[in-house]
Amino acid sequence: MGKKPVVIGIAGGSGSGKTTVTKAIYEYFKGHSIMLLEQDYYYKDQSDVPFEQRLQTNYDHPLAFDNDLLIEHLQNLLNYESIDKPVYDYAIHTRSEKVIREEPKDVIILEGILVLEDQRLRNLMDIKLYVDTDADLRIIRRMLRDIKERERTLESVVDQYVSVVRPMHNQFVEPTKRYADIIIPEGGQNHVAIDLMVTKIQTILEQNAIL
Repeated sequence: MGKKPVVIGIAGGSGSGKTTVTKAIYEYFKGHSIMLLEQDYYYKDQSDVPFEQRLQTNYDHPLAFDNDLLIEHLQNLLNYESIDKPVYDYAIHTRSEKVIREEPKDVIILEGILVLEDQRLRNLMDIKLYVDTDADLRIIRRMLRDIKERERTLESVVDQYVSVVRPMHNQFVEPTKRYADIIIPEGGQNHVAIDLMVTKIQTILEQNAIL
């Protein structure tokens, strides 16, 4: 039996710290063959939708994602075939004409708020993680990020959180926690959980004759 890439799914709400957990794991294995595949790159192409309508896009809803393409690309990578990852342009609310060539790796980290929502994606994962952080911390982190990095006003961040992010989290993101093999409380601050994950990944890599 030939070696097969290891797929690690990392989900959690916006501001949960899943990106911090992802980076910690990625950095640890950086010397090895590892790649990051973000669900955010796989929002649906909306070039055939009028711009005014695109402005209403709910990016926290499962239907916003092109999971068919994501699954196709993940299967290609599992067969050690390269992919052309799409690039999403938030300025025009549709897919850019650019693509990013990604070469296959031995470890694939699939990260995104809803990567555990689709059973087809879950079936391709070796390890499923859910980063679980209290809502008050998530909203504070989102505020700091959006105001600093995206030059949003406090009012607009709060309005979006209350009207879209929170209800979508409660309806779609939070329920996927039950599919996780491991739930990591407090995200990137949980160094014990991250160390345990690194050890588990090493074991799988050794079993797959990758390390």
